[in-house]
Amino acid sequence: MIRFLLNQEMREVSELSPNTTVLKYLREQAGKSGTKEGCGSGDCGACTVVLGEVKNGELSYQSVNACLTFIGSLQGKQLITVEDLKSGEQLHPVQQAMVEYHGSQCGFCTPGFVMSMFALTKNAPNADRMDVEEALAGNLCRCTGYRPIVDAALSISQEEALHDRFTEYQTEVVEKLLAITDQPSQLTDRSHSAFIPTSSDQLADILLTHPDAKMVAGGTDLALEVTQFHRDIDILVHLGNVSDMKTVNETDTHIEIGANVSLTQVHNILKPYFPDFSKLLHRFASLQVRNQGTLGGNVANASPIGDSPPLLIALNASVVLRKGNKRREISLDDFFKGYKVTELQVSEFIEQIRIPKPSANQIFQAHKVSKRIDDDISAVCAAFNFTIENNVVIDVRLAYGGMAAVPARATLAEQALRGEVFNAINIQKAMTALEADFSPISDCRASKEYRIETAANLLYRFYLQQRLNQSAEQDIQIEVISYVS
Repeated sequence: MIRFLLNQEMREVSELSPNTTVLKYLREQAGKSGTKEGCGSGDCGACTVVLGEVKNGELSYQSVNACLTFIGSLQGKQLITVEDLKSGEQLHPVQQAMVEYHGSQCGFCTPGFVMSMFALTKNAPNADRMDVEEALAGNLCRCTGYRPIVDAALSISQEEALHDRFTEYQTEVVEKLLAITDQPSQLTDRSHSAFIPTSSDQLADILLTHPDAKMVAGGTDLALEVTQFHRDIDILVHLGNVSDMKTVNETDTHIEIGANVSLTQVHNILKPYFPDFSKLLHRFASLQVRNQGTLGGNVANASPIGDSPPLLIALNASVVLRKGNKRREISLDDFFKGYKVTELQVSEFIEQIRIPKPSANQIFQAHKVSKRIDDDISAVCAAFNFTIENNVVIDVRLAYGGMAAVPARATLAEQALRGEVFNAINIQKAMTALEADFSPISDCRASKEYRIETAANLLYRFYLQQRLNQSAEQDIQIEVISYVS
């Protein structure tokens, strides 16, 4: 049985398939049809709902895609839908703003926009245009052209602090959620089961007992097995309540990120150390997906076009793997073995990701090339980590996604640069070496020729940017080269 709040009402759910999504539960079990299904893959935002969770004694709100969220993820949380916003006959200020600024035409996408705006008012009450665009980037509309919707959101942010009944009931909601015990929960329909542990020790024991179980953190990828491919998962293990894997620790040399830390949190954690990593995560899918998806999940997924693995490889990150009470740490270089194949053994899981802190003279850059700026998958993802002293490349790590069956380093290109003068001639040698490092495929996102040329040109772009940075301080002539694949 799982327990959660549906708005203000405590709900207990048992004997329901763990493969049920929150979207399906709302429409078919709870009688709340305001939440719409547009794509079933987390791309359109029509199904956006808001989850409230107690963090450090306070209620935190996040927008998520109901179509990608399994019902077990609601354990210990508050679920808010578009029907819950108005008070009697009085619309919520967010809904009223959509009316006044003519933000709705056909209306199908409107509930999702409203819920994204509601979450924005809770997390950024004085939101500027950039905040609004980020909050709404995961919601698609085919009618209005977005301007009136953005205007509606900005009008709310320009008001004084928004007080609504959710603000009034916040203390009460926190008390109700805290009253839901921290004991592990389970959900089953007799054919399928879901386990919801609250600690990594419990998680380790469950996986030893059920070695064939599928682990789900955010579920933003795994849920597609159910919603797109219509394959039921027999045993699920939810990681969302495993609190000791949501921690972040810093040592003198490393940043240690629990595998269960969301991508939204990782964005903020890494920004002071690696701004380019943070910028790229800003383009990772949508805010709804980043709120749910985790760094550990993005790594364990082992997609050749995942955004974070190339960056982590370039930064010489490692993963702490756990099976039962045994732990081992391996470099991310050695983690990916083949397409969707990793070093993980049966019953083993990623417990932590360890990233070395930047050193003196270290330069890190990351680039994502995709057809759209927001909410799109990479055709090529590149990460460059140089240590340059006296214009000599002391060390270098070049990693790419979208270029092979796994995210991987360009070792031959690295050899062409390591120990050499940082100049156009040696950069060109490295660009040429990339053709031997990778043999990409052609697919719907890009041709193999495009990928090779783009991978090389991104490296050249890095070189030009560094030279331009130097020329701002010194009178340096920039060597220009041309590259043809």
